[in-house]
Order: sequence, then structure tokens, then C-alpha cells
Amino acid sequence: MSHLDNISSTPGKYKPDKAFRFNSSAASSSLSKLTLYSTLFLSVLLVFLLLLSSPSSSPSPRRQLSTGSHQTPLSLSHKLIRKSARPRSTTGHTVLVTGAAGFVGTHVSLALKRRGDGVLGLDNFNHYYDPTLKRARQKILEKAGVFIVEGDINDKGLLQQLFDAVLFTHVMHLAAQAGVRYAMQNPGSYVHSNIAGFVNLLEVSKSANPQPAIIWASSSSVYGLNSKVLFSEKDRTDQPASLYAATKKAGEEIAHTYNHIYGLSITGLRFFTVYGPWGRPDMAYFFFTKDIMKGKTITVYESPDKGSVARDFTYIDDIVKGCLGALDTAKKSTGSGGKKRGPAQLRIFNLGNTSPVPVSTLVSILEKILKVKAKKRVMPLPRNGDVEFTHANITLAMTELGYKPATDLEAGLKKFVRWYLSFYSGSKKKSS
Repeated sequence: MSHLDNISSTPGKYKPDKAFRFNSSAASSSLSKLTLYSTLFLSVLLVFLLLLSSPSSSPSPRRQLSTGSHQTPLSLSHKLIRKSARPRSTTGHTVLVTGAAGFVGTHVSLALKRRGDGVLGLDNFNHYYDPTLKRARQKILEKAGVFIVEGDINDKGLLQQLFDAVLFTHVMHLAAQAGVRYAMQNPGSYVHSNIAGFVNLLEVSKSANPQPAIIWASSSSVYGLNSKVLFSEKDRTDQPASLYAATKKAGEEIAHTYNHIYGLSITGLRFFTVYGPWGRPDMAYFFFTKDIMKGKTITVYESPDKGSVARDFTYIDDIVKGCLGALDTAKKSTGSGGKKRGPAQLRIFNLGNTSPVPVSTLVSILEKILKVKAKKRVMPLPRNGDVEFTHANITLAMTELGYKPATDLEAGLKKFVRWYLSFYSGSKKKSS
């Protein structure tokens, strides 16, 4: 505490010394000089402060970039940001990829960069699963020339600075809190990322000039308790079976709102159980592989009628083709500076393999590839948000995006296992 805090706010009366003689004329003369000098000093000080605050002497917004919560200046990195986002040709796109160090984000970023688009990544490297895997993906991206800004989509100031630094033609919004079961442990993280974060991104995008076209990851989970086969984009999606599904459904409604009011061109993609190299450790095919190799017992769930739970497993390369097809066919947004100028494109597509496979068959394929017999425990499907099956109708995506999945489950799992053995055996060698 400062010593000034100990001074009373109502001090006692001042008692002048008896020997003191007050000279009114001298005091008046001194007061006049003091007023003059004070006025001159304040004038000089005011001019000095005005010069300091003038635009010519203050740094531009492009040089004040920071990485959100870390508040690490990116003044030394702004050249990397501009270089990463610069397309190789005048016809190339300039794309902001959120969740760039994630599973789908990494593959999409590499594909965009490979074909000559400018790509800038954004990721907060959270700890939902081992961030070491995300950092490894980041290194792959850096080698390819993709720079990732470390920050959160909920940091509006950071997003605004990125949009000030780069004129994005498109946003590939893949950042999200994933996982159906984790929502029961940490529901707030889903609302924070999948709803609040999405709104934050749309807010900055609608105020940009020009506005970018937005492609974003929804989920097959929005079909929830739907029992109609196949799952079509025209089916009802108002019966979510998990909070994760509910936040993705909310995202679709929010997208409609920003399209309607602000003229943002928005395309939503409902992914169906994506798998492959560099995948997520919380996915069944991933931890089944890990546990089978370690001789641990795996749990295989069955439906109430004793049937096997089935998923429309979709290989990552097929998902990437769908993402790029959506980006390439996206029309420009029609708004300017937050004001709608005309009707804007709004689309939703299923991206699946359209051939559901029982989870028990997935296990059999892994046993064959790994040459190890799995120890299995069969249990009823718990009420944790998981659904019994998914099956995508991809007619619309095939027609409008030229989407055509080409990888069957066994071929895709062989590629995954090859990567898994290489990556984790390599990690063990490094640690030893």
C-alpha cells in the first residue's frame, strides 16, 4: 500500500506560525508569475502529448498482432503471416483455417497449400487430447509453409487483427470442441467453442470488407434420434442425442441468421465419422489399435436388440476433397461492412462414405491388419449421447461438389495403422 493511502481525506485545520508575516503585494506578484509559468508548462506538455498520440508516430494495427491469451507480440512474425497467406497466383484463394492443428484442419491446410492457395492457420492447442500430437502436426504444416497463429477463436481482438492484416477470401472454420461423451464432463467447453466461438468468428467476418465466404464443420450428430435411412439433408434435426450434437445444430441455425441478416455466404459440412493418419486419439479406431497392441481389453457396444453399433466411416482424404469442393463452389458474400446488399448462398452437405460398417467388423479388420487377436468385452450402448448407427445420403454433395468417396474401410485402416506404427515407434526412439 502506498504511503499516500494513509493520509486522511479530511485533514485538520492548518495553524500558521505566529512569527509569520503575510505580505499581500508580494504574494500577489508571486502568484501571477506562478500562474504564467504553470500555463506555459501545461501548454508545452499538451503539445508533447498530442505529438505522441498522432497517427504518424503510433504503430499500425498490423504491427500490434498478438496471440490472444498469451499476449505474445507477433511483430516479428507478421511477415510469416503475410507470406503464409499469400497465394502462388492471382487466381488462388486466401484462406483462414481455424483449428489448423487439428485432424481435419491439418489435412485441409496441406491440401490447400499444395495446390497454391494462401493459408493461415489459427489454433489454441488445447488439452482435450495430447497436444504433443497437435505440435507434431504443426511441424508438418510449417515445413509446407503454413504458419499457425496460436490463439482462440473467442479472442475477438486477435481475430480482428488477423482480418486487418490479411484480406481473406475464405474462412475454413474447423475449430470446435469435439467428442460426444466428453460433453457430459465439461458441457461449458462445447458452448464456449461451438457456439460462442462461432458467433465471434461470424461477427468479425460480417464486418470485414470484403466479407469472406465461410465453410464450416457441422456434424452427422445433428441427426440425433433420427431413424430414417439414409440420413438426408432434408431430414429433421431437432432431436439431438448429445450436447455436442445440440451445439452443432445451434451452429447451423446461427449460420442461417448471419446469412439472412448480413449476407454472409455460408456452407455447412456434416462430417460422418472421419478416420485416418494423424487422427484423433479419442476415436474408437484409434484407441482400439492402441489397446489391441498392448493386449488390453476393448469394449464393443451393441444396440438394445443385440445388434452391433454401426458407423459410416469416412477416410480423411475423401473428407478433404469434399471440403475443397465446398470452398471452390462457394459464392461470394453479398454484404459490405456489416450491411447486406442482396441474397447470399446458404448450403448444407453430408460428407460420408455411404456404406455403414458395424463396429465389430472394424475390430475384425484391425485384428487382421495388426495380426493380433483382440480381447473384447461386449456391453449395451450406454446413454451417453452415442447413437446406434449413421448412414449418409451424399447425393447432394455428389451433384453440387463433385464429391465421390474412394476409400473403403480396410484400405483406410491399413494407411492409418502404417502411420500409427511409424509415428509412435518414432516417438519411443526419440524418448529413449
